Amino acid sequence: MRRVLAGHWRRVASQVGRSVTVWAVSTLTMLVLAGILPDFRLQSPTGDSATRIAVTAAFGAGAFGVLSAVVWPLLVRLFLLVPTLVLGLLVFFLNGALLLLALRLNPAERGDAAPETAVVVAAVMSAVASATGGALAVRDDDAYRRRLYRLADRRRRRRPAGPATPGTVFIQLDGVGHDVLLAAVAGGLMPTVARWTGRADAPGRRARPTHRLTSWRTDWSSQTGASQLGILHGSNHDVPAFRWYEKDRGEVMVCNRPTSAAELQRRAVEWAGHGGLLTVDGASRGNLFSGGAEEQALVLSIAARRRSRETRSRAGYFAYFSDPANAVRTALSFFAEVGREIGQSTRARARKERPRVGRGGLYPLVRAFATIVERDVVVTAVMGDMLAGRTAVYADLVAYDEVAHHSGPTGRDAAKVLESLDRSLALIENVAEHAPRPYRIVVLSDHGQSPGETFRTRYGLTLGDLVRAGCGLPVSRRAERTHSGAEARAAVRAALRRPHKEGREEFRPARGSEPIVLASGNLGLVSFPDVHHRMSKEEIDARHPALLTTLANHPGIGFLLVRSEKHGGVVLGPFGTEIPLDRLDDDPGPLADFGPGAAEAVRRTHSFPHTADIMVNSWYDPAEGEVLAFEEQIGSHGGLGGAQGKPFLLSPLALSAPPDGLVGAEGVHQMLRRWLDEAGGPQVPLTAREKKAA
Repeated sequence: MRRVLAGHWRRVASQVGRSVTVWAVSTLTMLVLAGILPDFRLQSPTGDSATRIAVTAAFGAGAFGVLSAVVWPLLVRLFLLVPTLVLGLLVFFLNGALLLLALRLNPAERGDAAPETAVVVAAVMSAVASATGGALAVRDDDAYRRRLYRLADRRRRRRPAGPATPGTVFIQLDGVGHDVLLAAVAGGLMPTVARWTGRADAPGRRARPTHRLTSWRTDWSSQTGASQLGILHGSNHDVPAFRWYEKDRGEVMVCNRPTSAAELQRRAVEWAGHGGLLTVDGASRGNLFSGGAEEQALVLSIAARRRSRETRSRAGYFAYFSDPANAVRTALSFFAEVGREIGQSTRARARKERPRVGRGGLYPLVRAFATIVERDVVVTAVMGDMLAGRTAVYADLVAYDEVAHHSGPTGRDAAKVLESLDRSLALIENVAEHAPRPYRIVVLSDHGQSPGETFRTRYGLTLGDLVRAGCGLPVSRRAERTHSGAEARAAVRAALRRPHKEGREEFRPARGSEPIVLASGNLGLVSFPDVHHRMSKEEIDARHPALLTTLANHPGIGFLLVRSEKHGGVVLGPFGTEIPLDRLDDDPGPLADFGPGAAEAVRRTHSFPHTADIMVNSWYDPAEGEVLAFEEQIGSHGGLGGAQGKPFLLSPLALSAPPDGLVGAEGVHQMLRRWLDEAGGPQVPLTAREKKAA
């Protein structure tokens, strides 16, 4: 009880301190404006002492603040029926009228202002007060939560009682591997997750767990496009990588390009036979795909087309930044994060840390967008969905994934992001207490990340250079970088409504004889665009006799997958190793270091219609867990090898336990569907095939 009371009085003291600070700043602003504007005065015509002028300003600022807090909400209610444009103009005049009233309430009757000047003074004081309050609360989650509670109370009075069945919130922590989460909990970085899992409470005391933590195994394509498509829509069939070339369409598909995402979602819906995980009263926030939800915000698959007013969610950027407090809070944090990234990258260069990639250009802005703007908007949208009582919500937070790509998955930079994500989970948990229905919070990841330097840094050439050399084509003396294709960059482009560009590989490459080489983390894809079918090993050897040998024997490459006219499909390794896919269980060959499930994942990808002519997986060191990225990333994912293939599921104990050895994003989709069913009935329409099986 003593600790509860102490916390209560600390919160009261903090709130009083902020109010006094805002009042003092408003008083100072009023004094400055009185000295600048000729028609605004805080003294009698004969003059007053500095003390009396200051008292007049303080009283006026206080009265204006009280009137704004008490009278303004009533005035807004009175003018709800006024057209928006007219109300926008009335705001300035009503604010000025409140200031004149505040000056008239001064017992000394010293203050006065011309009506047009009062409008200007009131506008400036309101802006300064909002900015000051927002700046003081920029890191105060308690203050932010209290605002949400007031919003919940208002909504509860307007809405009927919510259903008794629980809703479900799925929060995806993009790129956070199972082992990284465990280490963060053990290191005290994520106290909310620690409390949920019963690993920590108070010093010397363990909490009773409310959630269970399990891991699952990704497909060969261990990246958000394949994983989230399978999780939300139940199918990631024919998604061999993050980017790949489709010969029948003559086009490069890129998972984080809006047009590609829309096409992949269409294919998944057709293949699975239903709209997705969120088709019944669902909301999709910050994802690549919609999951069939009617309520969508910041969803990439719909960013390429205009949405009607009915389907445009209010929980997007416009709705978030229409609140000045939100705008100030996020803007200040954004610029602080830009400065933090510049400082961290400067220290990394000064210390000559290895491995390291370039972090200049626009990257500080991209990082700040992912870790601040996208996080704040998505978390606020999720909390709004909970206060509205939606049945199922799925949201993706990309902050960790973006930072880990450039700073490493276990570095101090990434650790700071994990701390902020834990605070977001705590906010969502607290808002659930005020929602009109009970909520179960499920946290999961779509993949992990494996550390290691880039292929270009270690060997001085890119995978594309190596392929050209194996084909007998000229190779530039200077290796060009293969830029990162992280999800956050696509989110920035979508937010700014800028077209997606990825250099010469984009859209429709010329059908020449030169190979197209694409990278997806430590997974590489080689396609020959002038051959309209998937080339066989025999055809590749006849055309470029040295290519497969050059690739398979390179120390930076773990294994190759190619089609074989004799065996159907074969895995190639160094020293002439060639193992048919149907013999991998008995003789895994170069797949032995990649752990259980590697052969199954390779065979599945081999069955896809758009698998590349040559699939290339980088070298992997099982002792250190390191891979070599074909992109400019020191924390990468996309292929086989290490922590990238071991994401996590954190689910409430009230839900059934996932099976041991859960494999593939499609398996996770089935698990999430089961949990929705347990919450009160099927949430995804069953296909005809599923109904027959049931």
